[in-house]
Amino acid sequence: MMQLLEAARAAWNAIRAHLLRAALTVLGMVIGVAAVIVVVAVLHGFAHTITSQFKSLGSNGLIIVPYETQRAELAGIQARLTPGDLIAIRRQVRGIQDVVPVLPMARFGGSVRFGNHSTDSSITATTPAFARGGVQYPVQGRFIVPGDDATRRPVAVIGDAVIKNLGLPDHPDGHYVQMFGTWFKVVGVLNKLGTLLGVLNQDNQIYIPFETGVSLSGRSTPPDIIIQLQVSRAQAIALVEARITRVLRERHHLQPAQGNDFKIQSSGELIKALTKVFNIITLVVAAIVGIALLVGGVGIMNVLLVSVTERTREIGVLKSLGATRGDILLQFILEALLLSMLGALIGLFLGWGLSTLVAHLVPALAAARVPAWIVALALGFTAAVGLIFGIAPAAKAAALDPIDALRYE
Repeated sequence: MMQLLEAARAAWNAIRAHLLRAALTVLGMVIGVAAVIVVVAVLHGFAHTITSQFKSLGSNGLIIVPYETQRAELAGIQARLTPGDLIAIRRQVRGIQDVVPVLPMARFGGSVRFGNHSTDSSITATTPAFARGGVQYPVQGRFIVPGDDATRRPVAVIGDAVIKNLGLPDHPDGHYVQMFGTWFKVVGVLNKLGTLLGVLNQDNQIYIPFETGVSLSGRSTPPDIIIQLQVSRAQAIALVEARITRVLRERHHLQPAQGNDFKIQSSGELIKALTKVFNIITLVVAAIVGIALLVGGVGIMNVLLVSVTERTREIGVLKSLGATRGDILLQFILEALLLSMLGALIGLFLGWGLSTLVAHLVPALAAARVPAWIVALALGFTAAVGLIFGIAPAAKAAALDPIDALRYE
C-alpha cells in the first residue's frame, strides 16, 4: 500500500510540475466525456418526450393505422382507414371505449391567417376524447366539446407558437383565424411542449372538431384517418385485436391470402419499439463521440513518451537509489490514469452542466438527465484508455538502463 501511495504521489507531483501541458493533454478527454454525457442526456429526454405521448394512451391503448407493403405502394395501391371503419369498430367490437379518430388535415403546411399575418401549422381534426389524459391539453379556454363535433362548429384550439406567428394577443379566446377558406373561432390555447431537437415545433399545432374536418375534406373521397381506442380490460387486448382485424378485413374485402392493409399496435408495443430504437441510436452516437476519448488517449501517450525522454536522468537516479522496474512502471501508469481520470471528472461536470442548461432552455427536453450507466461507462472507458495508452511510455521508462540514463544529456 505504501508503495502504491508513494507512486501516486510521485505521479501527481510530475503532473503538477507541468500543469499547462497536463491541461492541454486532458482537454481531449474533457471534450469526449462531456460530449458523450450531453448526447446521451439529450437523447434520453427526446425519447422520454416521444414515448410519453404513447403512454398517455394508457396500458390498454391501441392505435390502428393504414399500412401497405412497399410492393403494393409501387403498384399504386393505397391503404386507408375511413370514418366508416371507425363506425364499424364502434358498433361491432365489444370491450372497447374512448374510440378517437385522428384526421391529419395538414401535417406541416396548413396555411393559417389572422389579419395581415399568415403562418403554416400542423392542423388535426379530432374529438373531445383526444385530450383525456394526453400530453396536450388546454391551459386557456377549453378543448373541443361534443357540441362542437355534433354541429360541425368552426372552432379551433391552438398552440403557443401559432399565437406568436400570427401576432394574436396573449389571450386569443374569441378571436378568429382563417383556415381552408373558413373562419375559425379560437376557443382554447394548448400547453407548451417546446421544440424537439430544434426541428419540430410541437407548439405549432391546431386542433379542430373531427366532423368539421370531415366536412372540409369534401365528399368525393372518404378522409384517411388514424384510430385510437382503449380496451376495457388489459387481459382482453388480444381478443379485441382479433375482433378489430375481422371487422376491418371484411370491410376492406380482403381475401384470405391477402395480408392486412392496416396495423394494430398497443401503446406498450410502440413504447418498447421506440425505446429499442432510441437505445440503439444512443449507443451508436455515444460510440462515435467516444472516438474523441481515443484521440485523448493518444495525446496522453505522446505526452508521457516526451516526459520519459525529459526525465531520463531522473529515472536513472531513481533506479540507482534502488527503484525497481516495477516501481517505475507503476509510477508512469498511475500518471496516465490520473491524467485520464482528471479529464473524465471535469468532462462529467461539464457535460452535466450543459445537459441541465439544454433541459432548461428546451421545454420538450425537460426529462433530459444523465443516467447512471453512462457515467459508469464513461469513467470505465476513460480509465481503460488511460491504462492502455500509458503502458507503452511506462514500459519504455521501466526498460531504461540506469547507467545509460545517468549519462543522458
